[in-house]
Amino acid sequence: VQLQASGGGLVQAGGSLRLSCSASGLTVSSNGMGWFRQAPGKEREFVGAMRKGSTATYYLQSVKGRFTISRDNANNRVHLQMNTLRPEDTAVYSCAATGMGKPIMSSYHLPSTYHYWGQGTQVTVSS
Repeated sequence: VQLQASGGGLVQAGGSLRLSCSASGLTVSSNGMGWFRQAPGKEREFVGAMRKGSTATYYLQSVKGRFTISRDNANNRVHLQMNTLRPEDTAVYSCAATGMGKPIMSSYHLPSTYHYWGQGTQVTVSS
């Protein structure tokens, strides 16, 4: 199984980026798919997730209304559209997949819920 996040970069505050998570060895529609981020000196933080077998999504409170997760079943990818970016959104963003099993709704924000992790992509938001 491989997950690869891409699409990061440098953007000014208020700008937008679209991250993609490409999967091989698993089907994104059959997995809960999550996005996490980690800023220097900080712990990994849940950003958002799409529920396994559903289009239901969950988000960190501070990104609600600005970030949107979508799934491209045809290309086996998940996207994170990030709008109105803020300097505090600066971090390495990684995607993850839950694997087998059916996580309960309340567990999607936990890193331990995810079995597979991909390499991250750097997002830098300048003020």
